[in-house]
Amino acid sequence: MDRRSMIALVAASTLAACSSSPGSPKGKRGRSVQKVRYGSDPSQFGELSRPSGASKGVVVVIHGGFWRSMYDLSLGRPLAESLVAQGWTAFNLEYRRVGNGGGWPRTFDDVAAGIDALGTVEGLDTTKVVTLGHSAGGHLAVWAAGRPKLRGTPWATPAVPVTAAIAQAGVLDLGSAVSENLGSGATQAFMGEAGAADFEQADPSEQIPLDVPVRCVHGRSDDIVPLRQSIDYVEQAKAAGADAELIDVEGDHFVVIDPSSRAWARTLETLEAL
Repeated sequence: MDRRSMIALVAASTLAACSSSPGSPKGKRGRSVQKVRYGSDPSQFGELSRPSGASKGVVVVIHGGFWRSMYDLSLGRPLAESLVAQGWTAFNLEYRRVGNGGGWPRTFDDVAAGIDALGTVEGLDTTKVVTLGHSAGGHLAVWAAGRPKLRGTPWATPAVPVTAAIAQAGVLDLGSAVSENLGSGATQAFMGEAGAADFEQADPSEQIPLDVPVRCVHGRSDDIVPLRQSIDYVEQAKAAGADAELIDVEGDHFVVIDPSSRAWARTLETLEAL
């Protein structure tokens, strides 16, 4: 079984384990999962899971899939389970994607609104909020951390500021993603008829330097999102005086979302140090 099939199998088994009831599903270890809605669309919600003891902070898990509707938050459930087991509160975020109403600018509206909705959850401490995203989710994770840079847009004043971001094999330069045709035109489909100014607002590489730490975890053998995406982002961010670091790991595009992998262990270590 290849890694892609393995990840799909893990996601499917986790989905089954979490499907006890619409309002209060149970995680694999019997923890309650709270569904937090931030809009009326079926994709405008997130799954909030809390540890049994004191929380180390909130991690917003943003799944990948080149922003396409065929991929959903089931990809993030194994990571959320692992995070909760390590003492973190996990918010596995769903959002509209290309094919179900998403794309520019609606996906950005959803990510911003979803994170801001954490501020309405009773008893939730949002002092520390880290976005953690894979592939296209890595793009959205770093974009969300840079919202205060987007002056003059509806996203520029977050109700719940992101205090750090971790991109796992993230698409961090939309311009090169277009020129290299990553995901067989995924970026072009995602941005649609957006103009140059829109690309500037959507592209994490255009928001450098951020005022919060950014960590880029990336497999050295990734042939889906090239390692160069993370290398270039970190080099540019450091040159601009930002707190950014590359953690290159052994493996492919999917190793970083395999909870049994050394790459995921490195991600947990990185998270602890933020």
